[in-house]
Amino acid sequence: MNRSILLAALSLFAIPPAAAAPRDMPSKERMRATVEKLVSFGTRHSLSSATSPNRGIGAARSWTAAQFATLSQGCGGCITTERLSRRFTGPRAPDGVVIEDVLGIQPGTEPGRYVIVGAHIDSRVTDVMNVTSDAPGANDDASGVALVLEAARILSKTKHRATIVYAVFSGEEQGLWGATLLAETAKARGWQVDAMLNNDIVGNSVGQGGVVDANRVRVFSEGIRSSESLAEGMERRGLGGEDDGPSRALAKVIDGVADALPGRFDVVLDRRPDRFGRGGDHEPFLRQGYPAVRFSVGAENWDRQHQDVRTENGRVFADTIEGMDFDYLAKVTAINVAAIARIADAPAAPASASVSGALTRDTTVKWAPVPGVAAYKVRWRMNDRQDWTDAKTVTGATTTLLKNVPLDDHFIGVSAVGADGAESLVTFAGRDRG
Repeated sequence: MNRSILLAALSLFAIPPAAAAPRDMPSKERMRATVEKLVSFGTRHSLSSATSPNRGIGAARSWTAAQFATLSQGCGGCITTERLSRRFTGPRAPDGVVIEDVLGIQPGTEPGRYVIVGAHIDSRVTDVMNVTSDAPGANDDASGVALVLEAARILSKTKHRATIVYAVFSGEEQGLWGATLLAETAKARGWQVDAMLNNDIVGNSVGQGGVVDANRVRVFSEGIRSSESLAEGMERRGLGGEDDGPSRALAKVIDGVADALPGRFDVVLDRRPDRFGRGGDHEPFLRQGYPAVRFSVGAENWDRQHQDVRTENGRVFADTIEGMDFDYLAKVTAINVAAIARIADAPAAPASASVSGALTRDTTVKWAPVPGVAAYKVRWRMNDRQDWTDAKTVTGATTTLLKNVPLDDHFIGVSAVGADGAESLVTFAGRDRG
């Protein structure tokens, strides 16, 4: 990980930042200003005006594109702005609507590899078809857009191996349409997406009923992959690999990044794709087979989500800025920034890994080579553990023998290691069919 980014993350957790400059720190003031600006557009409903310069989704998207352009000027043109669009029709847009994503793209040094951090810009009130009433959408999800822009500001100061895409989606409330557009575009363009981090409702520390949850953020990840066939899913279940798919491996890396930051701000590794019976913009990426997770606050306040702005018997219903905690948002941003840098600065993970050695005490491990990588780390753990406990570094080869590590009792995975020690996600080793 870049030293300046690490120092920036440490500074958010009350560690003396020695050499860190203020511009390298997630700025609570900048993120507050972003949320205030987005709220000022009145409504950002995806079916609101796309042409008004002052109100509606079009004005909000144009403002966001201008922010990426300004950030690019500050880094010598390192960010390219792209606006993807497609017309969608569905129950929440029966006459159809043009959905547009605003992207800031920061090219990496290894063509073809991508890390995506995203959030949705659209908002709504109680009636999802109400396109005229004010829908502030402060926490849902101006908080995520503020995080994405702040991550772009910080990460644009340094170069990375993977291309970083800062994605601002429309159409989330209509059916995850903006995320679907980008996920399908990524697949059509042949992108190798190493990670997708979705940030949706990441800016409050007081939940429903006044519950305070200021020291943790939930990270949701799938186990059995939604992109797998029934046979592939049954194979993973048969091998016990439910906790080691690519998205779960990504969540574990994020958890480790958070654990390495002082301040006791915890990542809760939530072992389901999203909140119970609900979804988000990471799901279209999962359908395309990409590792993807969702960040969301430790305790949601449903009175401040999808509500007509009102007060009833002293109870406030409104997704306004007053319900947000920018100290909390800055810490979630710091974890995102550190995790993106960790993944974007590392090599790609091996495309596959396999094991053999049934009915013996030893296990042979094989994996696909990663271009430009000479070292790999083979990791294993007993089947009753969730985290890797042992490791062996292998150089100049794509196979190794683990003595006295019987297959019946161990899970095994392989990661690629760069010359600077940066480590990829871990690829779970399945059955060797060679």
